[in-house]
Amino acid sequence: MSTVQPPAGIRLPEGNWWDWDVVAWDPGQLRLAAGHDLSYSHGLELVFDDPLFVSCPSSFYDPTFRAPSTDELRRVSRQLGEEPPVVVAFEADAGGQENISCLIAAERLEIVRETVLRYWREDAAPGLRFAPRVRPPGR
Repeated sequence: MSTVQPPAGIRLPEGNWWDWDVVAWDPGQLRLAAGHDLSYSHGLELVFDDPLFVSCPSSFYDPTFRAPSTDELRRVSRQLGEEPPVVVAFEADAGGQENISCLIAAERLEIVRETVLRYWREDAAPGLRFAPRVRPPGR
């Protein structure tokens, strides 16, 4: 199940989205994965198409999403030459003494809620997706 969210803010589906990490990142897409324990699977992805600006750690905990401030919007717009369609801001625990401010700008944001396995399983149910880093044995 996926939904496209408005750029002004994020409304996550109900769930325990404590643990977060970057599961895939290339010039066309940034995928943030979330769950209550990322050891075995994750149940939520924020998929940023055509990421234009990214300022966040590769893993973090318990983010608090908020609308970007005027200064943040101005900073990103100045760096990109125009205001991007999607700007997401949040505060998160990255393991330090204080939370950090994070900012992501992209052309589009999609929220995908489904179980994604993070390790290879021969007995995985048909239709279950594996995280991009997971490779079957021998491949």
